[in-house]
Amino acid sequence: QVQLVESGGGLVQAGGSLRLSCAASGRTFSRHGMGWFRQAPGKEREFVAAISRSGGGLYYADSVKGRFTISRDNGKNTVYLQMNSLKPEDTAVYYCAADLSMLDYAKTRRDEYSYWGQGTQVTVSS
Repeated sequence: QVQLVESGGGLVQAGGSLRLSCAASGRTFSRHGMGWFRQAPGKEREFVAAISRSGGGLYYADSVKGRFTISRDNGKNTVYLQMNSLKPEDTAVYYCAADLSMLDYAKTRRDEYSYWGQGTQVTVSS
């Protein structure tokens, strides 16, 4: 069982930056690929970024490519999402997720993840 706790959300002006963190419980963090998803009001939860178990595989949604960076620190059981050049359309609840697969690649589908955090709100004002 893995418990995930996100932090770092908040209110920021367009063009600003935020760094989200997701802390994982347990001693198996390095075995999990990790992902970030987001859900805006009235919309489906969508993929944002993913990092493989080893950290060697990265994948980003086209909408955030070049602005967001996902990284992980296995020593701290934490995955990060650095968000720069934020836009009002980035406003959403951001969720981190952990997978159970032994395959070392960055996963983009919701159904590939088994554990989810409670989410952290990011609001970007224009």
